[in-house]
Amino acid sequence: MTMKRTISGRNGKGSLAHNRRAFETENVDKTRVHLNIKYCDENLKAVYHELFDSAVERYNVGKRNDRKITDYYEKIRQSKQEKLFHEVIFQIGNCTDTAVGTEEGKLAVKILDEYMKEFQKRNPTLRVFSCHLHLDESTPHLHVDFVPYVTGWKGKGMDTKVSLKQALKRLGFEGGSKQDTELNQWINHEKEVLAEIALQHGIEWGQKGTHEEHLDVYNFKKKGRKKEVQALEQEKEYLTAENEGLNCQIAEAKADIKQLEEEMARFQKDKETAEERSEKAEQELKKLEERRERLQPVMDYVSKEMKEYGTVKAILPEASTLERATAYRDKKIKPLFIQMKNKIAVMAVQIKELTKEVDGWRHKYQKTKQAYNQMQRELDTVREENEQLFEEKQQLQNVSDRYDRVVRVLGETVVDDAVQQDIQGQKTLEEKRQMEQMPTGSIHERLAWGSRKSEMENQQCKKNKTKNRGMEL
Repeated sequence: MTMKRTISGRNGKGSLAHNRRAFETENVDKTRVHLNIKYCDENLKAVYHELFDSAVERYNVGKRNDRKITDYYEKIRQSKQEKLFHEVIFQIGNCTDTAVGTEEGKLAVKILDEYMKEFQKRNPTLRVFSCHLHLDESTPHLHVDFVPYVTGWKGKGMDTKVSLKQALKRLGFEGGSKQDTELNQWINHEKEVLAEIALQHGIEWGQKGTHEEHLDVYNFKKKGRKKEVQALEQEKEYLTAENEGLNCQIAEAKADIKQLEEEMARFQKDKETAEERSEKAEQELKKLEERRERLQPVMDYVSKEMKEYGTVKAILPEASTLERATAYRDKKIKPLFIQMKNKIAVMAVQIKELTKEVDGWRHKYQKTKQAYNQMQRELDTVREENEQLFEEKQQLQNVSDRYDRVVRVLGETVVDDAVQQDIQGQKTLEEKRQMEQMPTGSIHERLAWGSRKSEMENQQCKKNKTKNRGMEL
């Protein structure tokens, strides 16, 4: 016996720290964190070196220094066209019918696990570096983070580069309208793959309903209303799942902002500490320089005398009138010479040690200054990211305020009806678009498609005839 469940796939925010539970949001049950399944968690920069270092070397050959790529990771990080990586989140059911810990939830975990094991093989141009199956929230769901890239590129730039559009195109997905992008096509395809695996385990997803003919008007309308009710129930489940996803994104955004605020405070503290150390090092270096300046005349005098004469000129004591030359030399000259020699040797050693100490402090000061400058750059980057997150938070808050105002003015029932009508309209357009496209499979699938399309056209003709007959009456 099969059971129906929604299958959702959507873009994720890509909070790697939250995915690996480096920090926990309010919707995380800390007692179940150990149940999460980690498929991989690689360093993103290391993955970039693995994928693009050879291509960077090939690209830089013959290029001017100002056009060479020194850090491809940093180049993509600052790019406005591409992202460092993308994240998709897949989920079966919702917290009402497929909660964590229930039999349905365990079955969903098994299906998601089987789906993930073939993901990389199925999508070779999407390099997965981080993947986690979360079981510490209300519903089991899968976070897949990947770097989209293309090899053998013949256009502008490197022959191996980051490109979501080209990576998905290599997989056979070419975009159409704004609502039918390569990414949307690929996500829908992956949902179909997930649905096939789920069906093998007794979970059905997709449209239900049969084309029954020869029904009387009452039963036909009753059947139509039943289908509408079923469709609305499915849409309700879909909206519930999407709402859970939005709540999760909001919680992650709040946690990210809190983490950035803590990091900013820590960087500010480190900056103040570095400034104090730098100031202290400058003061000590200044003292050493002053001490060296005081000793410099002595050093210059000693060097000059030793260079010119090899000895130090000293003021000799005068000999007495009757003093012999031998006694004068042994008792006055030699002791004075030995004393001066010892003093000069001690002074030379001190000067050498002092010079070495000054050089050491200068090197230490330079390292401290470099560390301070690096910390200042990191602090500026964190401040920019914090400002960007604050702007995103303000945008989300504005959207939420406008939504609350609309609900307050029009009423919750009117707003829900409008949302349901819009979703149903989009769904109808998607079904019509899919029906108008002939499948590329076997001849049986094409014949079945032709039969369904012919049947829909006949039904439309009957409706038009009935409508025209009513107008004639």
